[in-house]
Amino acid sequence: MTLIALAVACLMLVTLGYSALCAASPFGTCRTCNGFGFATTTDRKGRPKRGKSCRRCKATGKRIRAGRWLFNRAQRIYREGTN
Repeated sequence: MTLIALAVACLMLVTLGYSALCAASPFGTCRTCNGFGFATTTDRKGRPKRGKSCRRCKATGKRIRAGRWLFNRAQRIYREGTN
């Protein structure tokens, strides 16, 4: 019984930590472009150069976190339902 209680406590700790992270910093770096906003390519000499703009983050280098996206969606549904 204590193993289940420990697992639930750990799960609650992770959930509360992630929700605090989403509240403090709702945007994270884009995983496609690593926060640069563009793809890095190399020229013929092997030097890095700027490539195309990232389509996933629209060249901002930031993306909205999944938890924040869910929170925003829930708030929008609640607001539309109570009006």
